[in-house]
Amino acid sequence: MLRLSLASLLLAWGLTGLAVAQTQPAPVSAPPLAPSAAVQSANIMDVQPEASADPNYAKQNNGERSKVQPGNNAPMWRQVGSGTTGTSSLPKSEAPEAGNLIQPFVQYPGSRLTNAGEAWRQVRNNWLIPYGGAFILIVLVAIALFYWRVGAIKLHGKPTGRLIERFTPFERSAHMLNATAFSILAISGLVMAFGKFFLLPIIGTAMFGWLAFVLKNAHNFAGPLFAVSLVVVIFTFVRDNLPAKGDLNWLLKGGGMFAEHEVKSGRFNAGEKVVFWAGVFVLGLIVVGSGLVMDRLIPGLDYARSTMQVAHMVHSVSNILMVVLFMGHIYLGTLGTEGAFQGMQTGYVDETWAKEHHELWYDDVKAGRVPAQRSPVAPTGTAPSTVQT
Repeated sequence: MLRLSLASLLLAWGLTGLAVAQTQPAPVSAPPLAPSAAVQSANIMDVQPEASADPNYAKQNNGERSKVQPGNNAPMWRQVGSGTTGTSSLPKSEAPEAGNLIQPFVQYPGSRLTNAGEAWRQVRNNWLIPYGGAFILIVLVAIALFYWRVGAIKLHGKPTGRLIERFTPFERSAHMLNATAFSILAISGLVMAFGKFFLLPIIGTAMFGWLAFVLKNAHNFAGPLFAVSLVVVIFTFVRDNLPAKGDLNWLLKGGGMFAEHEVKSGRFNAGEKVVFWAGVFVLGLIVVGSGLVMDRLIPGLDYARSTMQVAHMVHSVSNILMVVLFMGHIYLGTLGTEGAFQGMQTGYVDETWAKEHHELWYDDVKAGRVPAQRSPVAPTGTAPSTVQT
């Protein structure tokens, strides 16, 4: 009896639900979207706030922009990026670029048109470092190959034992002082410029940091010493490095380096004169001048970042050329020519050496136009004999 009652109740409840469902309208299914009407993702850079509809939107200053779009500082940064100088409490004489965060646009040789700081970085990283380093390595390898295949320039005749004073003690002191300062500057400069590529991977960050710190200070102290000694060297040797008859012929024949005998020359041959005028005089003075600018030691200059960037580029290019030129000079004055280093070390050369390498100078000494002994007192044991005629 109870089962029959429950079955009747369930049947009645089901019929009631069916009747209600039939009275409700059937849901209408939406047609599928066409491919062209599919929703695409939007680029946030293309979504513009309503405030940008203002025709003067791009001309708004930062105060006007903050009223319509609080927190949007685009006008301020646009001015900063264009090189606009803001206000600063620092005096103009001490800080000429106070308030200027980003430099104006410029195009240095080898850079794109961009702000000056980025342009300087492009010149340094894309030109000075890779091509300057490659140039130095090429010349170094060329000198090594030349020494391997040709060797040192030997004397053809036997030494006579009679000596001629080639350099006075003052000349040797000036040359050695300048050469020492140059060596310190060259080594420290090369390590600071290229050390992170060939030393840092070997000795590690900590050791390289200390080495760079020491060399930087050595560079700063050797700079003034090089500048002063350079002026002394120029005035000391300028007379014998003036152009003379036969210099062009010496250059055209390469000094006779690949011949049996060298081309006749005076006290300094044309190659040494090129080193003097191009390396010592021109490049030396440029290196010193640009270094003084970077040290802020030249009065009257506007020491802005652009001044330092130009000085750095000039300093780097002239240094690379100077290093390459003096690499050849150092080679020929040491390993490349027999007796050359001893001549600078003691001041004296044998008659045979003088005749084979600087025959016109030897002839002047032989004729008495140039004294064989130029110092007041000759060192003991090295006094030259009278040149035999």
